Amino acid sequence: MEAMDNKVVSTSKIKSGISRRRFIGSSAALAGGVVINPLGVGASAHAAGSDTLKLALVGCGSRGAGAVRDALRADQSTELVAMADIFRDQLDRSYDILTRAEGINQRIKVPEKHKFVGLEGYKKAIELADVVLLVTPPAFRPLHFEAAVNAGKHCFLEKPLSSDAPGNRRILAAGKQAGQQGLRVMVGLQNRYAVRYQNLIQQFSEGAIGDITSMRCNYLIGGLTLIPRQAGQTEMEYQLRNWRHFNWLWAGGPSGLTIHMEDIAHWAKGSHPIRANGTGGRVSMRGPEHGEVFDTYDIEYEYQDGTRLQSRTRYIEGCWFDRGIYFQGTKGSAVAPASGDIEIKDPGGQTIWRHQNDNDPSPYLTEHKDFFSAIRNETSLNDISWAAESNMTSILGRMAAHSGKRIDWDEAFNSDLNLVPDGITFETVPADVPGEDGHYIHPVPGSGRRVL
Repeated sequence: MEAMDNKVVSTSKIKSGISRRRFIGSSAALAGGVVINPLGVGASAHAAGSDTLKLALVGCGSRGAGAVRDALRADQSTELVAMADIFRDQLDRSYDILTRAEGINQRIKVPEKHKFVGLEGYKKAIELADVVLLVTPPAFRPLHFEAAVNAGKHCFLEKPLSSDAPGNRRILAAGKQAGQQGLRVMVGLQNRYAVRYQNLIQQFSEGAIGDITSMRCNYLIGGLTLIPRQAGQTEMEYQLRNWRHFNWLWAGGPSGLTIHMEDIAHWAKGSHPIRANGTGGRVSMRGPEHGEVFDTYDIEYEYQDGTRLQSRTRYIEGCWFDRGIYFQGTKGSAVAPASGDIEIKDPGGQTIWRHQNDNDPSPYLTEHKDFFSAIRNETSLNDISWAAESNMTSILGRMAAHSGKRIDWDEAFNSDLNLVPDGITFETVPADVPGEDGHYIHPVPGSGRRVL
């Protein structure tokens, strides 16, 4: 503790009077989620007390390689035994990075026969593992999660969990099945496992700012990578390589980016919003190569008690960066940037609590440590309930911005609009292709184009 302007300021780290593991469990309930898997191990799951857990990576982009790195560093008795990706060059790039990564490279044990390329490769990779890391674009997440659960595998799922409402419902169903089979499921919304945000939510639960009356969050970053179109490429291959530029593959900026900040708001409120309205558009993404995603969103979510969350997303080069969430309550306010100190202030603007960010453990490592601990010790862990709510909320926000309408939760959640084609091959023609002028048809609010 230290004195500041005659006020007492806590510089607490994890010393909040509650253990980190117990806090995670209680925070799941706070967020409206429940742990649905019983104790016990599914037919193909790794049994407690065994030594080495075999991992398979499905989706070998930079985030996939990062997930493997975090997993192997979090638990020394793990090894990567299989990799699958749509593209051979991407698989090779990640394999090369991992085999040169100090501290984990000796546990990269993926022979050539365990490198699976193509749209069906995930099936063979899943068969070889105890634990599957699902890190493809979210369009494929429901399909891959269902396959992994049916095979009795523990799963780490990167966010977003789906691109549309039907996919989100599939995720929820597979998550329930995983629970019934005693499988452990972790979702890559790592802020739930960050000491800084756990301590902030603990302060809120103890009444530090009173009742939350309003919130706002930002995810304002630079532009998205674009891979030039190659001669002879099918339209499907071009879109798969540039998946963040297409809503059916990425789910859009709120789901792909701002969900991290929005999820903290839902955690703090203990619920999901009941409706949303929003605006958005394409400011910098001009020309035929940029797909049909918006590059700017401004969404207002409304909760059951009338509280609003104002959520802004932007990915444009040369602009101001900010990733953070801000709370106003009846007794004070809180500022929680993605990095740097978190502060709670009284109505007079005096800091009454601070969490310094200098020595916190990496939440990426923490989440994997908890994941593997749950597997080995046969303790319950299933993130799907609350994570699917946050996933659906971001889809709701995208729907509101694309349509220009105010949309209720139930209407969005029960939507039958499936953005993802069935039985995708490289020859499949996506729903959105360039028109005669070479441009993709992007959503236009008020046009009546179906987004639900």
